[in-house]
Amino acid sequence: MARSDWNRPSSFKGLEEGERRIRLFISYDGSSFSGWQRQDGERTVQEEIENTLSSILNEEITLFGSGRTDSGVHALSQAAHFDTRSRIAAEKFRIILNTHLAKDIRILSSDEVGPDFHARFSTESREYWYLIKRMEDMLAFDDKRITPVRRFYPLSEMNELAKVLEGTHDFTTFSSARDKSLSKMRDIYISEWDETEDVYGYKILRYRVAGNAFLYHQVRSMVGTMLSFLSKGMKKDEFEAILKKKDRSLVHKTAPSDGLYLADVSYDRMKYEWFEREH
Repeated sequence: MARSDWNRPSSFKGLEEGERRIRLFISYDGSSFSGWQRQDGERTVQEEIENTLSSILNEEITLFGSGRTDSGVHALSQAAHFDTRSRIAAEKFRIILNTHLAKDIRILSSDEVGPDFHARFSTESREYWYLIKRMEDMLAFDDKRITPVRRFYPLSEMNELAKVLEGTHDFTTFSSARDKSLSKMRDIYISEWDETEDVYGYKILRYRVAGNAFLYHQVRSMVGTMLSFLSKGMKKDEFEAILKKKDRSLVHKTAPSDGLYLADVSYDRMKYEWFEREH
């Protein structure tokens, strides 16, 4: 899909005189959060950072994220921006925020960007990881961070299904009824399972998926359905068929939020430029 077909705003709120735009890259353990977006009466990542910044800077701060993560979903590298009149050096916001925030939110970096940057609308790609582990290998540290499964399936069989999802498709089948997107067309650059180990030597299977954007619950629906297909001995052609039918009722299950991580948000236009040429 051409970038011109992404239907993103060509303009958004610029900077007022005396304002600067600061970009943050953020990691957080989503276990005790009700997601990224501010919600009344709930603990959210956006609200904690906004409140901390507002208190430090003595001005009302609004934080714009690259996208939302659901309750329980983690981030290795979320991106966000805010506008401020403060003269604090951009790189010092990382140190200041990490001093004041709870330990389940860490600021990885902070820098100053121009008025043409928007954490959400300037994004070129997002990458998610989903981690699973055999139940008998789960450790006390894994609860709410890795999804336990009864068994692993051969990587070759898992990747037969995963590769079906690569390319430009209408992902209605794997969207939630709560998704409000006008178009369900998305570009998927990478869709693959691989194998790694935790620091204690126990095997972990990771689903890695990167795309221009994702629908509500899309990644969890794809993971849950792939695992369900494998458990029932269903084949690649059946998986292709449910994708093409664009029918949400064909999704087998939605995987839990525990094992899902927003792994990377990229603003590099060239990172997946090959995809636009080929597709």
